[in-house]
Amino acid sequence: QVQLVESGGGLVQDGGSLRLSCAASQRPFNPYAMAWIRQISGKEHEIVAAITWTGGDTAYADFAKGRFTISRDNAKNTVYLQMNGLKPEDTADYSCAARQTIGSVWDPLKYDDWGQGTQVTVFS
Repeated sequence: QVQLVESGGGLVQDGGSLRLSCAASQRPFNPYAMAWIRQISGKEHEIVAAITWTGGDTAYADFAKGRFTISRDNAKNTVYLQMNGLKPEDTADYSCAARQTIGSVWDPLKYDDWGQGTQVTVFS
């Protein structure tokens, strides 16, 4: 089992920025894809952004396009989420997750390994 550890969450003002990091403990680490998944209180998990580990292809939810950027550092086994222009509606628990098998990156249930999550709170 892969251990994923997120960091970088916190409290930020409307319009501010945060950078989330997620480090994987497994060596070697070679998932099919990594994703940032968030859960707003009382709602279902939703994919924020995903990236294929080998090719670096990215995908973004509509609400993330133009504001968030997902990236990875294969040498450090780390995936990042740069979030700019944060809004109060982005307030959520953000988790990173690894999908080991090839397939759609859009279904949270298909991700095999999850981090513990980091809280992002945006205030106006």
